Amino acid sequence: MENILQILLISIIQGVTEFIPVSSSAHVNLLSKIFGYQDVELTINVSAHFGSLIAVVFFFRKEIFEFAKNKNLFFKIIISSIPLGVVGFFLIKYEIISSLRTLEIMGWTTIIFGLLLYVSDKFKLNQNIEKNFSIKNAIIVGCFQVLALVPGVSRSGIIITGARFLKFNRIDSAKISFLLSIPALGGWSIYGFYDLIRQNDELLNVSAILTAFLSFVLSYLTIKYFLVYLKKFNLNLFVVYRVVLGIVLLLIAYL
Repeated sequence: MENILQILLISIIQGVTEFIPVSSSAHVNLLSKIFGYQDVELTINVSAHFGSLIAVVFFFRKEIFEFAKNKNLFFKIIISSIPLGVVGFFLIKYEIISSLRTLEIMGWTTIIFGLLLYVSDKFKLNQNIEKNFSIKNAIIVGCFQVLALVPGVSRSGIIITGARFLKFNRIDSAKISFLLSIPALGGWSIYGFYDLIRQNDELLNVSAILTAFLSFVLSYLTIKYFLVYLKKFNLNLFVVYRVVLGIVLLLIAYL
């Protein structure tokens, strides 16, 4: 029963928070505090991320299948992903990320980068992916994405923030974030599967399949309806939510 509850909670957190500008790591750590989980089971964690990867690939399947037409865009997505891959490799290799995974750090980063998102969203900007996503902009967004290695920053949130500062409209800022999640989630999934093999854990069992499926469904729905939301509303709701979440994390950390 406890395993089923963990599967449901992790699938919901991964599926919903991976693609909106809040922090999935902050939610997972808050979950651990509330339910007393020491660590999320590796198989469940990897499966949840893999489900999100399949969802974003499925959502952008038309663009991916029309690779010849969109190869210039995907080339820039790869360039934009290089900084995250390089810095992330060294942070994982020297186990620096784990030392940053504290409630204090996540509380402050959740608030600070939430307020930065608010500032970036105050301007009416209209640049789009097709005309304005240059190699220079791809590199700049990629450097912003590196900040997401700090727990609490939010990969989606910092990319949208960076894209908004580069004058991209809300819809295309979110699309850039979604497209950049493909190599990010792909790299994470490969590393996770390697870790499972190294530890002789099962790659495929009922828990893994259920987690991946739930994460896939929730991730797909989140991507779809987040874009619908952005057509009508600004990002203030997510900013307020981040501030409240950050305060809760800090209260737990300091009290």
